[in-house]
Amino acid sequence: MSSLQMSLAAIGALTVGAVVIYNQWTSRKNEPRQADPLREPVASVTEPVLDTELDLSPTAGQGPALDDGFGSLPVLERKIALDALIDVIALIEVDQPVSGDAALAALPVTRRVGSKLFMVEGLSQETGLWDSLTPSRRYTAFQAGVQLANRMGALNNIEFSEFVVKTQAFADAVGGTPSFSDMLEEVARARELDQFASVHDAQLSFTLCARSAAWSPGYIQQHAGRLGFVPGVMPGRMVLPAAEQGLPPVLALTFDSHAALADDPALSAIRSFALSLDVPQTAREDEPFTRLREAGRLLAEAMDGVITDGEGQSLSADALDQIGGDLQQLYDALDARELSAGSPQARRLFS
Repeated sequence: MSSLQMSLAAIGALTVGAVVIYNQWTSRKNEPRQADPLREPVASVTEPVLDTELDLSPTAGQGPALDDGFGSLPVLERKIALDALIDVIALIEVDQPVSGDAALAALPVTRRVGSKLFMVEGLSQETGLWDSLTPSRRYTAFQAGVQLANRMGALNNIEFSEFVVKTQAFADAVGGTPSFSDMLEEVARARELDQFASVHDAQLSFTLCARSAAWSPGYIQQHAGRLGFVPGVMPGRMVLPAAEQGLPPVLALTFDSHAALADDPALSAIRSFALSLDVPQTAREDEPFTRLREAGRLLAEAMDGVITDGEGQSLSADALDQIGGDLQQLYDALDARELSAGSPQARRLFS
């Protein structure tokens, strides 16, 4: 073999080697970042991975928390009380006390009127207070209610009529006589409340985008777990739990559910995920926007990401300050209407 042929062969070998190395480098560069195997992964709702230096959760060290009140652990019962501010209420008078067992048996199978919540409370003979129906008590009167509005819209004529039918059936079963308010007035009140709610509803969402390498689901879950997020009940969802068990989560983190359900999630490449805050569900005293902003900043720094809006535009500190100022005005408007964010009335209305 001539020296020329040997040179060409050597150059060819070097070229092939360079191509192989480049392809390996490119493949490795494009692989999604993986969770640190030396750090315990976020594996269950009941055992969140926390880092005390970065933890944003008020429940750190206080035991497990669940997403939206559902999960593998029991949740403290949260009783919903009727409120004339957001409910149509019909009083039901009875001639003699009725047992809780009889009242419960008389309730309709469906506790909904259209898309609205339907409830019945009893006036306890023992305490003299309105309370949820329980078998161990006797009641001297009842009141049935239906919600005026929620995120599905305002109570309409058909739903009001269904409310009357269900209330009358319950009253007949317990030997009571109901008193109903005027349908047109209540429907008009429902529309006005729904209009207010539509103007003052807010669900903030930031998108965290990868600057370079994509992320695997485990990588996202591990970093979010360090801030107090725990797995939610839906694939690709994590939540920052409220301080009190059973309340709605303060923040939510969501990414592609298909990636979370993949046969090998480690190979799933995720380039963005959302951090969101349902404003009316959390009290302003808990500073949910501050925690949303801080969670986004910490995750962006740790994961080499950038915070953007829904249009993919980077959000500056000034833009976030402006959002925070607007949010305070929204809180003030809700307070003035006695529908403060985080109150039971606001949680029901904005649901």
